[in-house]
Amino acid sequence: MISRAKSEALFTEALNYIPGGVNSPVRAFRAVGGKPFFVNKAKGCRVWDVDGNEYIDYVGTWGPAILGHAHPKIISAVKAAADRGTSFGIPNPAEVTMAKLICSLVPSVQKVRMTNSGTEACMSAIRLARGFTKRDKIIKFDGCYHGHADCLLVKAGSGALTFGNPDSAGVPADFAKHTIVLPYNETEPLKAAFAANKSEIACIIVEPVAGNAGLFVPKPGWLEFLREITKANGALLIFDEVMTGFRLAPGGAQEKFGITPDLSTFGKIIGGGLPVGAFGGRADIMDYLAPLGPVYQAGTLSGNPLAMAAGIAALEELGIQATPKRISKKDTMAIARLTGKLTKFGNRTQALPYVHPSGKVAPGKVSAYVRLEQLGALLEVAMREAAKSAGVPVTFNRCGSMFCSYFTSDPVWNLSDAMKADRERFKKFFHGMLDAGVYLAPSQFEAGFISLAHSEADIEKTVSAAAEVMKAI
Repeated sequence: MISRAKSEALFTEALNYIPGGVNSPVRAFRAVGGKPFFVNKAKGCRVWDVDGNEYIDYVGTWGPAILGHAHPKIISAVKAAADRGTSFGIPNPAEVTMAKLICSLVPSVQKVRMTNSGTEACMSAIRLARGFTKRDKIIKFDGCYHGHADCLLVKAGSGALTFGNPDSAGVPADFAKHTIVLPYNETEPLKAAFAANKSEIACIIVEPVAGNAGLFVPKPGWLEFLREITKANGALLIFDEVMTGFRLAPGGAQEKFGITPDLSTFGKIIGGGLPVGAFGGRADIMDYLAPLGPVYQAGTLSGNPLAMAAGIAALEELGIQATPKRISKKDTMAIARLTGKLTKFGNRTQALPYVHPSGKVAPGKVSAYVRLEQLGALLEVAMREAAKSAGVPVTFNRCGSMFCSYFTSDPVWNLSDAMKADRERFKKFFHGMLDAGVYLAPSQFEAGFISLAHSEADIEKTVSAAAEVMKAI
């Protein structure tokens, strides 16, 4: 049994000074029981707690660490930026570089504005949509999280056409009444909502791949339907790509699924691990923002030089590398073991060759995103096999390098499906994996993330631990 005595002492002390002992609720382990560990350092795909315990990390600071923790190019960029000043409150060249990078990678984004968080980006995009359309109502989907702005902390009412109810104390009902909450992946409730609210709906905001209730992907044609119904009704379509942006593809989920939204929000990866957010889209809509237009939005630290330096380094590195070395003998052996199982599932990834530092696809070489897909496929297939061998019902949802294991035998397409999962079994699984040195998100309703720092050997160790834990639960 590993010791976390120092973490427990820190948590006890934190409870005296920080509400719940944490600065974001999920970190408190309330969904899984027990006490959280306190991290001391992180490098690559691993974190070490203050007691010296080492874990393979699949949380990746909730998404930003796509290159792995403490990537040397990001660290160097931040140090160099800090030498020039930590904050200006004045336009700086890095803001322009970042904006150009985002616009070049995401074709739907013609202009972009930086913020300090994903919450701020989503809140601002919705305000802009309301100002541009001169309408008040918005549609969001059950199980999608777009930050803790008042209009977004709303849960579904008793029927698809009812106004939402506040999902947090402190949110006035008058704010919530402008938000319509509908089930993800369904079309009929959307048709009914637009029919009942003609010329009143400003926008739909959606996670194109929902990563805040575990992970569920859009059914074929559903995102296309969102695009069609918003166009037909003069509403805007907002893709919340805070999680999926620059993770599922260089152009995010909208590139992966071939959909062009009117506005998009970003965060996480574009900060390289520092606080950041952004929203962008069509130039005619973005020009409604002050100082050009009537929609006000501002931020003292928006475009902060440290966050810009880290984000630019992360995006540039994603474009030129996937893994910096040839696959080791250890990884080659892991591939052989794991890909032996892949043949049962169509052998989607073949042999996982090493990646040239240029990132160019050549014989035997793959890009960063192909590499992430390969690692994700290995994890998916091997986890399915482990669950099957243990006789444990598991639905493993994955999209690229994002994943979630639901303890249910039924498909999971939306929040209603996710709620059927066996959360008590997940708690046991989480703690069993943690004791085995694998850190997963401490909630059944959070996505996991694979980074370019993970190796086949890491995947093999993870699956081996999962197989043993599943047999025990």
